[in-house]
Amino acid sequence: MYRLSWLLFLLLTSACTTLPTTAPGDVPGGDGFRHDFAGGPVPWTDVPFDNDPDSFTFALFSDLTGGEREGVFAVAVEQLRLLRPELILSVGDLIEGGSEDRAQLAHEWESFDKRADRARAPVFYTGGNHDLTNPLMWEVWEARYGRRYYHFLYKDTLFLVLDTEDNPRELQQHIHEIRLEADRVVAERGWGALDETAYGQLEERNTGRIGAAQAAYFEGVIAANANVRHTFLLLHKPAWERPGEENFARIEAALADRPYTVFHGHVHSYAWLQRHGRDYIRLATTGGVQIEGRDRAFDHVTLVTVSDDGVDIANLRLDGILDKTGRIPAGGEALCFERARCDQP
Repeated sequence: MYRLSWLLFLLLTSACTTLPTTAPGDVPGGDGFRHDFAGGPVPWTDVPFDNDPDSFTFALFSDLTGGEREGVFAVAVEQLRLLRPELILSVGDLIEGGSEDRAQLAHEWESFDKRADRARAPVFYTGGNHDLTNPLMWEVWEARYGRRYYHFLYKDTLFLVLDTEDNPRELQQHIHEIRLEADRVVAERGWGALDETAYGQLEERNTGRIGAAQAAYFEGVIAANANVRHTFLLLHKPAWERPGEENFARIEAALADRPYTVFHGHVHSYAWLQRHGRDYIRLATTGGVQIEGRDRAFDHVTLVTVSDDGVDIANLRLDGILDKTGRIPAGGEALCFERARCDQP
């Protein structure tokens, strides 16, 4: 009996040692991938793994304002926690703003900061007209967040964050004052009446402004970073649409010989166009008001992947990003993410 048991042990040990314990082959570019196929056909394609350490994915979100719809941005943050981008950027209008009450502004910024801090990645702020409505709000921004326009680099990629409320101080105060009257009209008659107001007809309301000093700053940044693989511009309003515009055109001219992509918001509906052979993309909303009858008005986040092969852009509607339970996180099942689908403001 002892001898039989010993023979069985030897046979089992021999059988185990004949099985491969490490991979005899790798998929090209598949660091860490192991298998036990010794040769011949395999049940997978021979495309290399997409695991270049120099590639990365970042996310964007858009307007929260005009009457923020409660809970939507909180859902987006939880969804971004699931998607795990390396960094998150905005295109402005983060708070309702429009106030000259420092305590109220501090409350609004603290509310936004608290929600943004839930993200697993750093969140980069862009100022919109709601965030920078008047000179006092410029001061509040600068005290909390520093410069209103800036740049940074990440993995050989250049990001330019612009300020489209770059008006002379006196003009910005005037814009604030006529905007308050427009807000009263909208509250009484709805968003359709905005274009009838003095503020609604003001060019700065539609396209904003880039000042000469800001243009010079970005010209210098672009010249100092001539060999980056891609450049992204983040701004709130479509400054290039301003009649006779010169300063944003200077930035475009400085970028003329390199690949770049522009993202902006403000209109609360999605649009894509090609300008100078580049993508200029208007994001919709991530909780902001959706105006009745406006096409492609929905809540979404955008994922952008940068690699040596170029840039890939994917828009993800918030009503289509589900957690492991098959539901929209953070109570999103009870929310409306596109007014046209659920007939809600």
